[in-house]
Amino acid sequence: MFNNIIILLSGKRKSGKDYIAEKLLNTIGKDKCTIIRISEPIKSHYAKVNNLDLVELMSANKYKEEHRKQMIIWSDQMRNQDSSYFCRAACSEIAPKPIWIVSDIRRKTDIAWFKTTYGDQIRAVRMFATEQARVSRGFAFTVGVDDVSSECDLDDFTEWDLCISNNNKEECDDAIKKILSLANIS
Repeated sequence: MFNNIIILLSGKRKSGKDYIAEKLLNTIGKDKCTIIRISEPIKSHYAKVNNLDLVELMSANKYKEEHRKQMIIWSDQMRNQDSSYFCRAACSEIAPKPIWIVSDIRRKTDIAWFKTTYGDQIRAVRMFATEQARVSRGFAFTVGVDDVSSECDLDDFTEWDLCISNNNKEECDDAIKKILSLANIS
């Protein structure tokens, strides 16, 4: 096992998960840390199956949003066959670094797989942002996206190691400090 700490970031769309993950990576250092995105194998496999542009699917743009609903339906079908498929795929080729940041935990099965696989190395963090903050970042409620399990499965999950607000720069800076402290990273 190469890693000592795995930080699982969870939150609604546009709560700032990727932003916080990148800030953590830059603070900790790329020599000690890597970001894992469960969405990468989802998008990669979906792009292959549907002959789509993977680079465009990975970015935060209209192209991804046009395909998001169908991609969710497809990934749910895959998860029904094997709930840990995408977690395993995302972790399968990760560089041996002491700290992993998983930037997009969305389901109880994701957390269960990481806890079963990595035990006490896990630090589960739930991020919250007001709807106003999320809208300012480009969020618009979409039926079939924001009201399905990929967004709502963890709404009633309570076993977080840390819950943080991320509505503005001050809260973001505070969140980084709290996550570093939780993970015993100086």
